[in-house]
Amino acid sequence: MRLLCTNDDGILAFGLDCLVRAVEPLGEVTVVAPDREQSGTSHALTMQHPLRVKNRGPRRYQVDGTPTDCVMLALQALMPEPPDFVLSGINHGQNMGEDVLYSGTVAAAMEGLVLGVPSIALSFAGGDRAGGAGDATLVEQQLEAVTDLVRHIVTLDKLPPATLFNVNFPPVAGPAIKGTRLTRLGRRVFSDAITRMKDPWGQEVFWIGGGTISWSGEPDSDYRAIAEGYVSVTPLHLDLTHDVMLDAAESWWRAP
Repeated sequence: MRLLCTNDDGILAFGLDCLVRAVEPLGEVTVVAPDREQSGTSHALTMQHPLRVKNRGPRRYQVDGTPTDCVMLALQALMPEPPDFVLSGINHGQNMGEDVLYSGTVAAAMEGLVLGVPSIALSFAGGDRAGGAGDATLVEQQLEAVTDLVRHIVTLDKLPPATLFNVNFPPVAGPAIKGTRLTRLGRRVFSDAITRMKDPWGQEVFWIGGGTISWSGEPDSDYRAIAEGYVSVTPLHLDLTHDVMLDAAESWWRAP
């Protein structure tokens, strides 16, 4: 089995190293990852300048672009044969609820899906940067759980079409993980996410980030699964069409 690993934290990130170690027993691993952190880039493509690729060893490539760039280059230029799966992560910080709209980790998996390859995004739902509890070194204690879950997904008899799996691991030691739940997206609300500051020349600048996060969700949401110590597996698909509203169009739509 051929596996492509990438992330949005950069090729030297601890989480990517953990992912590679976890999945190496499952097949041949190729790494194509950004040369620096690309958190929050979502599904951005680099179109204003050429991309540069550095070879960092056998089947290891560094790209001065976004996670989406990395997957596109891997599948269309760098790998002699397409991978059987794209694996993106392990992100340091959760990707739940509305996070999936901003996440470079999820976007990389989505690009794999766009290009016809089944994909999995993996995140560790803890760490100060994520506003959660937990030590990033716990990821290393979860490698066996990562291996087991990825092995389970890649050997499923029938994968849902046009669907990627968004996986979040709770911020606990591996043996403390209670199990795995199939979930839906919860809801996230940021408060005080904009910080006003002055640059050294006295000009006003703004930082986006920080503040406080509040979560909510139904019992089957990703947020509730993580809060209760379970791994959350949320199927996501590319079609954003609101089918229920289309079916009920007679009740709200008047033709122009």
